[in-house]
Amino acid sequence: MILEENYTLSNGVTIPKLGLGTWFIENKDAAQAVRDAVQIGYRLIDTAQAYGNENGIGEGIKTAEASRDKLFVTTKLAAEIKTYKEAVTAIDQSLQTLGLDYIDMMIIHSPKPWAKFKESEPFFEGNREAWKALEEAYTAGKLKAIGLSNFEIADVDNILKSCSVKPMVNQVLAHISNTPVELIEYCQQNGILVEAYSPIGHGELMKNADVKAIAEKYKVSIPQIGIRYCLQLGLLPIPKTANPKHMKTNAAVDFEIADADMESLKNIKQIADYGDASKFPVYSGK
Repeated sequence: MILEENYTLSNGVTIPKLGLGTWFIENKDAAQAVRDAVQIGYRLIDTAQAYGNENGIGEGIKTAEASRDKLFVTTKLAAEIKTYKEAVTAIDQSLQTLGLDYIDMMIIHSPKPWAKFKESEPFFEGNREAWKALEEAYTAGKLKAIGLSNFEIADVDNILKSCSVKPMVNQVLAHISNTPVELIEYCQQNGILVEAYSPIGHGELMKNADVKAIAEKYKVSIPQIGIRYCLQLGLLPIPKTANPKHMKTNAAVDFEIADADMESLKNIKQIADYGDASKFPVYSGK
């Protein structure tokens, strides 16, 4: 069962192969979503400072049917934080808001502030400062692992050239019809696990007839084929939902996509847009 399988990060820490994303889950609903997920068998819960639900996630972790040491909590340093001092404060704030003694992993949410996501300024120095704060919190035992999110090759390289602790993950937008192959290979060559958020293309894959045909061939749902696709690429998918029924079906992916069908999925034309999510810079393409 996939919920019982793990990857091993470059520092030897194990991380579940499938996680629960919590974007758009309101703080008041977050604790119950965590409890439901843990009861089903999830052990990796992914949140962020920007989601505004760290407090509820922390409450869910403390009241879930699993001991703290069996759970893996990821949060993200806000994209706008690009100084060492701000990062130090924000890391401690997440610990306080979550109400946890340590965080299993903290990652920089974006190499650029969201308002400047498509601008040319790379914020290299600011990311090095934020990374230094993560390194120090990691060395102090506040964080068990540290990583990146939405970092392109040049952004990752900037960290690798200056760090004392290498990033353990890079969480990126990756799904059928949008698979950043070069970035994935670069990360994997450098011992960085790639996590895939929105493995169902923010729901837009549901409209794709080619994906639907392959899902029907395997007698599974489109979300299941999307999640399995990511797993077979060696990625860690993080589908988001607060619905226990969807949590269960998202984890029912113990089947194998044949090589020929994987090739077909890799070559499916990119979806036109991400629906309502297109207003967010990471999805807009603008």
